[in-house]
Amino acid sequence: MNEEILINITPQETRVALIQQGAVQELQIERTRQRGIVGNIYLAKVVRVLPGMQSAFIEIGLERTAFIHVADITQNNPQAQIEKLLFEGQTLLVQVLKDPLGTKGARLTTQLSIAGRNLVYLPPAGSDLAVEKYIGVSQRIDQPEDREAIKARLARLMPPDEKGGLIVRTSAQDASDSELEHDMHYLRTTWQNIRAAANHQAAPALLYQDLSLAERVLRDVAGEDTSQIRVDSAENFEKLKAFATLYMPNLLDKLTLHRGERALFDLFDVDAEINKALGRRVDLKSGGYLMIDQTESMTTVDVNTGSYVGARNLDDTVFKTNLEAAQAIARQLRLRNLGGIIIIDFIDMLGKDYQELVLHELKRNLERDHARTSVSDFSALGLVEMTRKRTRESLAHITCEPCSSCAGKGEVKTAQTICYEIFREIVREHRQFNPREFRIVAAPDVIDLFLEEENQFLAQLGDFINKPIKLQSESSFRQEQYDIVLS
Repeated sequence: MNEEILINITPQETRVALIQQGAVQELQIERTRQRGIVGNIYLAKVVRVLPGMQSAFIEIGLERTAFIHVADITQNNPQAQIEKLLFEGQTLLVQVLKDPLGTKGARLTTQLSIAGRNLVYLPPAGSDLAVEKYIGVSQRIDQPEDREAIKARLARLMPPDEKGGLIVRTSAQDASDSELEHDMHYLRTTWQNIRAAANHQAAPALLYQDLSLAERVLRDVAGEDTSQIRVDSAENFEKLKAFATLYMPNLLDKLTLHRGERALFDLFDVDAEINKALGRRVDLKSGGYLMIDQTESMTTVDVNTGSYVGARNLDDTVFKTNLEAAQAIARQLRLRNLGGIIIIDFIDMLGKDYQELVLHELKRNLERDHARTSVSDFSALGLVEMTRKRTRESLAHITCEPCSSCAGKGEVKTAQTICYEIFREIVREHRQFNPREFRIVAAPDVIDLFLEEENQFLAQLGDFINKPIKLQSESSFRQEQYDIVLS
């Protein structure tokens, strides 16, 4: 599939858009001050061991302590107990599996890995997978004969003294022997530098930092289907050229410096797509729409027919809407970088055949996703449960914050509700104190309601407490904000 990659770089952030068939399919944003730490390797210190949870808190030098589960320390021993593996004050090498998300600290592993263009290196220390000349193959290489062929080729190329392991990435199938050997040399050298740094620094300390977003895109995203990689920063264009020369020479001809008068992202209305991806509603071409809600624990997607009435009957309308929704959902998950548990509520369909076709369409479109996904069949309630691997913050978490008015609820109390709260509060204040008068300071909409619809009740309250009640409109107040001043 023909695709373009747009890389917009400024001193404060890097933004990458993947364009397929003229439409934005994927967005990634990395801000200089908030750069993700997935893949970073630290010399860390154990702060606290929790036998009851089979986890431990680890200090790696961030604001919040990170955590590690026993399964991320040893994978081949399900009976292992964390209190027998770690102790407070112990130093160890760890790697970040997941960025801090929300209130959760970063998740760590001692199963270290260093990614190259074609291979992933498993160091001989800190990984019980990394036995002598261990070779694994990416699940995306699914043909048995292809898997065996690449394993045999790599076994031949590995140095005789190699003690670490290697995992073959999909791109390795088309790599030459010299490219694979270059990758191995780079990865082994990187590991030696990490070990040397660990011997000369005190915990906690950062020993290895993953590549920048632009470099990761060249390493992980760009491939044969990529026709052009446009960069709008001359300085970073030269850096990427140097990086590609060393590790991905096949991409050099695809790298171009954007010098047009129009901003790079304006060529495909990327900023407009970003704004759309931050909204709850996604309109479908047929007239149907999706409602996407992201919560702390999961994401829900509700499919609706909207204004689409179809040409023949209701079953046909529902099926076509669900089919279009399956395509749109796969794109939105990539665009918004939504991960974790995702629940999809397709419109109810009578025929099981229809369900299977919609599920097939969803899975087919998810094949383009660089993140690992798993999709279950329709449940008894007509819901589809799926997961998408989450390693970095979603687009909304990077670019937005909870509304100061609703505190993330998505709703605010009505002006009438606030009026009645104020009525009750004045009665409580009247019983506790004996002021000369009460003054209500509130948002303009609330004050207007007191002067109009609630005027009679306000007068009755004044008579009941036998004190004057004055009103003051404050334009800077949010609708739920008010003060009752006693004087």
